[in-house]
Amino acid sequence: MRLVFAGTPEPAVPSLKRLIESGRHEVVAVVTRPDAVAGRGRKITRSPIGQLADEHGIPVFTPRRPSEPEFVEQLTALAPDCCPVVAYGALLPESVLAIPRHGWINLHFSLLPAWRGAAPVQAAVLAGDEFTGASTFLIEKGLDTGPVFGTITERIAITDTSGSLLQRLAESGAHLLESTLDGVQDGVVHAVPQPLDGISYAPKVETEAGRLRWDEPALAVFRRSRAVTPAPGAWTEFDGKRLKLGPVEMVEEVLPERTIDVRKTGVFIGTATTAVRLGEVQPPGKRMMPALDWARGARIEAGAVVE
Repeated sequence: MRLVFAGTPEPAVPSLKRLIESGRHEVVAVVTRPDAVAGRGRKITRSPIGQLADEHGIPVFTPRRPSEPEFVEQLTALAPDCCPVVAYGALLPESVLAIPRHGWINLHFSLLPAWRGAAPVQAAVLAGDEFTGASTFLIEKGLDTGPVFGTITERIAITDTSGSLLQRLAESGAHLLESTLDGVQDGVVHAVPQPLDGISYAPKVETEAGRLRWDEPALAVFRRSRAVTPAPGAWTEFDGKRLKLGPVEMVEEVLPERTIDVRKTGVFIGTATTAVRLGEVQPPGKRMMPALDWARGARIEAGAVVE
């Protein structure tokens, strides 16, 4: 099939790679979000999907809105059979959805109808789900409501962050997307409506969601620290400044809420139940470092607290 692939961030890269190398499909163009400022140098940077397309000589379209008349004309002229989508990052109007004869098929990183929305992996880790997965579905007007072609499942390890889990799902999901497109081409795969039970939503995770809440149980603090790693990142406030945190570890000991206890075995903070041990921390203007190195340099006094 003639494909126009839509995607933007790194988790979409395995899918585009597989489709380029598939031998059964031709990726005639890529649609991605416009180049944006990124990194410490604040340079204008192509999205990971745009970079991969450039490496393979595939035309790249970067409309600010997919509804732009020029883009609609360009897509119509390409006459794609299908448009696979992985984390594109923009809503597709009905005028664009109607162009490919097999529609737009989205790879979504959850077992739909669970965790519809922008941050399904973070939501699954935060909720303490035992399993998650990926789904391919036909995009329609609603938010991730379209009929499903296929799914794969993935166990969530207790040590997983949203980053490590998403990396695995990006790889296994790429296989799912390719097999879905193969099945559509052969006429042997058909989408099935999503069940009405088990619907949940996963909105975009803002920076504030990374703030660890020390009045919550240790398990909730543990899950949140992992759900927001690597983005937007866990944090707390110490001495009036924001302190970024890596994933924390639960321990048996009890400390007063928010109290910091520095020992040879680590840096501990009290929660509503038992304490947690910090892994790595990043003070303002510095790089990530072991929590004990930070604590020694900060000269934390007995009874000090985080906010």
